[in-house]
Amino acid sequence: MGLGGSAGKPASGGSVPVWPLGARGVCVALHRVRFASTSPSPHLGEAAQTRRGQSGRAYNLSRAVSGRRSSDSHFLSPGAGGLHPARAAAVPAGLADPCTGAHEPPAPGPTPRTGSSGSMGGARDAGWVAAGLVLGAGACYCIYRLMRGQRRGGHGLRLRPSQSAEDLTNGSCDDILNAEQLQKLLYLLESTEDPVIIERALVTLGNNAAFSANQVIIRELGGIPIVGSKSNDPNHSIKEKALNALNNLSVNVENQIKIKVYVNQVCEDVFSGPLNSPVQLAGLRLLTNMTVTNDHQHMLTSYITDLFHVLLTGNGSTKVQVLKLLLNLSENPAMTEGLLGAQVDSSFLSLYDGHTAKEILLRALTLFQNINNCLKKEGHLASQPTFTKDSLFFLLYGEECAQKMRALLNHHDADVKEKVTVIPKF
Repeated sequence: MGLGGSAGKPASGGSVPVWPLGARGVCVALHRVRFASTSPSPHLGEAAQTRRGQSGRAYNLSRAVSGRRSSDSHFLSPGAGGLHPARAAAVPAGLADPCTGAHEPPAPGPTPRTGSSGSMGGARDAGWVAAGLVLGAGACYCIYRLMRGQRRGGHGLRLRPSQSAEDLTNGSCDDILNAEQLQKLLYLLESTEDPVIIERALVTLGNNAAFSANQVIIRELGGIPIVGSKSNDPNHSIKEKALNALNNLSVNVENQIKIKVYVNQVCEDVFSGPLNSPVQLAGLRLLTNMTVTNDHQHMLTSYITDLFHVLLTGNGSTKVQVLKLLLNLSENPAMTEGLLGAQVDSSFLSLYDGHTAKEILLRALTLFQNINNCLKKEGHLASQPTFTKDSLFFLLYGEECAQKMRALLNHHDADVKEKVTVIPKF
């Protein structure tokens, strides 16, 4: 245990070293050597004076060791030339410095006399013990400095890319990811087979794809095909997360060029999968974004009848999402004929009932308005019989629909009444 803290951590502040060995224990041992060897004895002569000089060196050594607790500035970094005065004082004469390998020549002085006195042998043994403790402490400190330098310099221990990428998916990173982090995340998504990690990675990518800068970065990193491949995963949860990520990426028009290759598969999943499922809603949201412009709307021409089927059978949330998609198509005159020619069940007219939820009713009225406007732009007459009797054309321009429009003129909501007034009455 270091001074004032646990081993390997500064006791107070980042610049205070902590000894791996008990520095306080070293100092106490050295002080005991000093007091044992400097006690006055009437039976000792010159030899006692010599030993007293040696014990003074031990005392100075103890002060040098205890002084290292205050600051790193007392030590030279490994590899620096020469010895700092404080380190020189901490190295016994004639011994190599444990960090630099430099030798300090023995200090000149009187040569101690040898004799058979037991107290002289005890002092010599204590001196060797003190020297061993200092050497051990110095070596441990060098190891501490080396490990600390590696952590600071970034050339030592490093997180493996897989671990770092997984950390980005566990909610610990709330900020927008940068290009390097997104690249790690895409590599993780491409290389792992763990469904939990795949889901988390897709969620993280989807959230970051909500920002325009990351929409470009992910495309440039080749991320769209990686995410798109997960939209075919048999795991419905993974499929949903992949569709959500593609949905956010599709806000960028350039990204749509790469995403359009998945449109047919998404349509198949939407119309053949479970009704009102998360996968169906995620697919509808993606298709809605892909049809904001007219560039890729033609890819849905063969699925218009299926869209109306989901509209009539789905719940409220599904109805709203399908109507958003149909509204995009209805604003494009090139899609008008496909919309009016779609085979639609007569229950479609129930959307124009007065008790229909406002968010659904207003969108259904807007759909009718857009189609009528496109017919005018194209110069077609509403009465032109080019569609079959079970088509949307005959539902919108038949007598039953005209009666519902007249009834809505008395609707309690002002927005609904305003919308009805701009639609021709038949």
